Amino acid sequence: MNSLNKPWTSETVAADLEHAIHEHRLPPGTKLGEDELAEAYGISRTIVRAALLALSHRRLIELKRNRGAFVAQPSVREAREVFEARALLEPRTAHSAAKRMTDTDLALLHENIDQEHAALDAGETGRALFLSGQFHLEIARIADQTTIQTFISELVSRSSLIIALYWRRRAALCETQAHHALLDALERRDADAAEQLMKSHLLDLLASLDLRNVVQPATSLKEALNR
Repeated sequence: MNSLNKPWTSETVAADLEHAIHEHRLPPGTKLGEDELAEAYGISRTIVRAALLALSHRRLIELKRNRGAFVAQPSVREAREVFEARALLEPRTAHSAAKRMTDTDLALLHENIDQEHAALDAGETGRALFLSGQFHLEIARIADQTTIQTFISELVSRSSLIIALYWRRRAALCETQAHHALLDALERRDADAAEQLMKSHLLDLLASLDLRNVVQPATSLKEALNR
């Protein structure tokens, strides 16, 4: 987003920071200093505080008394709980999506996978991870279950932080063949196959993580945000 073309608001700043978190440009544990953010965006600290508060409500950042704001660092226990919750919710969502799938929906999912491949080929693993999450969110949208979609959206956001902390190999990105197999089942409108493939995929993703406490090094906010 270009601040010269559109003034920054607390909502757009929050969205921009969230995108940077999902793409791992702001890894878990990064301190989000109000002064540095205000300078990077060319805005007041009041707007920065409102954006940080919104992100804290989504549990993407932690506000620590007398210390400031930090990108959240999910615990090992939470990491397991998040992926177990996804493995309970998303298979049924995939089942429902297969029954409601339209040609327009399929085209969007194909485009998402193509963009994910392009990001991987370019070595942009953070962007590939973001697109992988979007693939799951699109399936939840297609299922047309608003309440469950809201839960899945939060779980996918938490998953991004968990993967940033605990991934041990490239497979922590949703493997392309897993998404292709799932998309094939959705294209066939095979609800049972879509359900089973989604469950296996999420359990494999959990197994690819090295669930030990790991602290990521801090990064420059200006560099991370390209300001």
